[in-house]
Amino acid sequence: MFRTKFRHIIGATMVVAMAFGSVGVAYSADKVVWNFNVWGGQRAFTKGIEIIKEKLEAVGNGSFELKINYGDALGPKKQNPENIKVAAFEAGQICVGYYPGKYPLLSVMELPFLLPRDINARAKVEMAVLSHPDIVAELSDRWNSKFFGPAFLPAYEFMGNKRIETTDDMKGVKMRISGLNAKALQVFGAVPTMVTATEGYNALQRGTIDSFGFPYSYAFGSYKLYEVSKYVTEGLAMSGFMCLQTVNIDAWNKTPQAVRDALPAAQEAAIAGMIEAYATADKKWRPIFREKLEVVEVDPATRAKLAAGAGKIWAEWTKKHDGEGRPASKILKFVQEQVSKASGG
Repeated sequence: MFRTKFRHIIGATMVVAMAFGSVGVAYSADKVVWNFNVWGGQRAFTKGIEIIKEKLEAVGNGSFELKINYGDALGPKKQNPENIKVAAFEAGQICVGYYPGKYPLLSVMELPFLLPRDINARAKVEMAVLSHPDIVAELSDRWNSKFFGPAFLPAYEFMGNKRIETTDDMKGVKMRISGLNAKALQVFGAVPTMVTATEGYNALQRGTIDSFGFPYSYAFGSYKLYEVSKYVTEGLAMSGFMCLQTVNIDAWNKTPQAVRDALPAAQEAAIAGMIEAYATADKKWRPIFREKLEVVEVDPATRAKLAAGAGKIWAEWTKKHDGEGRPASKILKFVQEQVSKASGG
C-alpha cells in the first residue's frame, strides 16, 4: 500500500494506508489531517506539540486534525526529514544533531556554549533564528518544509557510570553529546559516542557509553536512565540538540487559513507550556536523582575551562560553511545578537 499526497476528496471519505504500518488517516471534503511523527512517549518535550494540537484543532472547528504518533510509529526518527519532504507523513519532530550535514546552517544552534542557559532566553533566541530568512530558505529549499512548532531544550548535563567533576575526569570517557558540542569535550580526551535518546538505557546498561548527555532533568527521568547510572552532574549546563517541529510545505498550504493564522498564538502557548512542564519535571526528578545517584556539583571554573575553547570551534564552523557558500558568518552574528538581546545585554 502507499501513502497518497495530501488532498481533499470531494463528497467522500477515504482511508489512506500509511507506508509505515497500519496507521490510517481519514480525509474528507471538509477536514484535513496531519500525521505527526515523534520518538518516545508523552513527556515535557512533547508538551509543545500537544498544546499546538489543542489550539489549532479548536480553531479548525472540525476542519483540521493533528494526529500525534508517538514512539516513531510512522517511521525511524533518522528518516523524518526525508519522509516529511515527500509527504510520507505531513509533519514531525527533528533534532539537528541526528542529521549530520542535512541542516548545515541551522547547526549553528548546536555550537558549544553559544546559547543562553536560561530556558526563557533560549526559547526567544530559537524563535528569532527560526524566522531568519536564511534558515527559512534552508528548510524550504533543501527539505520542502517549514518550521511550525518550538521544541527548545534545557541545558545538558551528564548521567552515567563514570564520575565527572573536572575536565581531567573526561579523559577516555565515552560521552554521548552531539557533534559540535563533542568537540569541546574532545579537547580534554573524551570519546564522543552518538546514540539516540531511545537507545540510551541499553547503551548505559551494556557499557556502550559511559556517560549520557541529556537535557536536565526531564529527559533523564523520562527515559529512566537513572535506573542504570551511578552519577549525574549539575553545573556543566552545555548546549545540546537544536530541535524543532516541521511540516511539509504542500500540506501547510492546503491547511485551512484560520488554522494557519492561529499558529503564532499557538506557538506562544506552546512555549509557556513547555517552560512550565520543564519546571514541573525538575520538581519531580531532581529529588529522585539525589536519592538514587551521586549528584556531582561541577565547579564554575570547570565549565569556564570547557567554554574557553568554544571560540575556536565557532571559528572553524564559520570558516567551513562560509567556504561552502553559506552565510555562516552572517547567521552566527545574528545568533550572538539575539543571545545578547534575550539575556538582557
